Amino acid sequence: MDHVKLAIMGAVLLAAGALAIVTGVLPAGDAFEIFDRVWPILLFVVAVTVVAELASIAGVFDIAASVLARLGRGRTWALWFLVVALAAAATAFLSLDTTAVLLTPVVISVARARRLDPLPFAFTTVWLANTASLVLPVSNLTNLLAAHRLGDLGTPAFVALLGPSALVAIVASVVLLGLFFRGGLAGRYGTAPPPRVHDRSLLIAAGMVVAVLLPLLVSGLEPWVPAVGAAVVLGAVFLWRSPRTLRVGLVPWQLVVFASGLFLTVGSVEALGSGAIVTALTGTGDDLFSLWQVAGIGMLGANVTNNLPAYLALESAAGSPVRLAALLIGVNAGPLITPWASLATLLWHQRLHALGVDVPWRRYVLLGLVGAPVIVGLAVIPLTLR
Repeated sequence: MDHVKLAIMGAVLLAAGALAIVTGVLPAGDAFEIFDRVWPILLFVVAVTVVAELASIAGVFDIAASVLARLGRGRTWALWFLVVALAAAATAFLSLDTTAVLLTPVVISVARARRLDPLPFAFTTVWLANTASLVLPVSNLTNLLAAHRLGDLGTPAFVALLGPSALVAIVASVVLLGLFFRGGLAGRYGTAPPPRVHDRSLLIAAGMVVAVLLPLLVSGLEPWVPAVGAAVVLGAVFLWRSPRTLRVGLVPWQLVVFASGLFLTVGSVEALGSGAIVTALTGTGDDLFSLWQVAGIGMLGANVTNNLPAYLALESAAGSPVRLAALLIGVNAGPLITPWASLATLLWHQRLHALGVDVPWRRYVLLGLVGAPVIVGLAVIPLTLR
């Protein structure tokens, strides 16, 4: 699914939503409530994507990865663990798409420059992009939707609810990846020249903006506020130093169109009475087996369709905070089996293809069939210990 196809799908969904409003299937008041709910979320997604793209162009991720390679001191396992930490941090604060799209090529470049097998590092970025997206509200679009449904759940409350599960999901991912790729992670690596910095002023400015933005994203402010501020400041710096870099393509408008159409379409389906079917599938309890049921249906729905529509379709059946957390575990950490389960996975594969790294989907699916149920199942358990 490239950007053009995503935009086309979004346009079709928007048309379907508009038709539902015109025909009265989706009341205009309900449509306005949907808009009021999602505009801050989509604005945040646009702003943080622009910041991440400009930071990448300035070389922030290249320098960070180069520093990790030096810290690894020639030990492949040490470098890999440092990449895990960087991928988890990038996902937590800058969203899973940043890790999949911007960090992946940097990590592959670091591995190749040191003559290491790129596959362990490639799988690390895509798995951590999904499983580490449980850490903070800003880590995933689904988290922002869930926080709003719970009454604009703040960052401390969100971390208290899902933090232990996020930690379990990350640790389980690392253990499984370490087992899968233990051969490629053995041995040592040599030195490589540092990345070229084309504009030191841009690099320093981008690094400072990102450093200021990260704590502000968990400060209690609406996430879109610091994200938009960072995008404006960094955009102004690039307008001064490298105006040709600023282009329309920096804005993920295709994703905005797709998400907007998806919100309207799912709202229309719910208005037709899909809630009873969803409740029958997910049950109603808060015990471990009921939470596994919610997470399992979420994982299945994400891998059959995509994690965002799966969340939206099942959200109404998650009547308590722990059930909503279980659903997030299913739709965030579960999309490791099919290519389309997460948009981040498709974008990740496109970047790998452009870099000449071949990852057969068959191998991706087989590893996901083993990993996803284990990760999701283990991550749900802390919810019952609250």
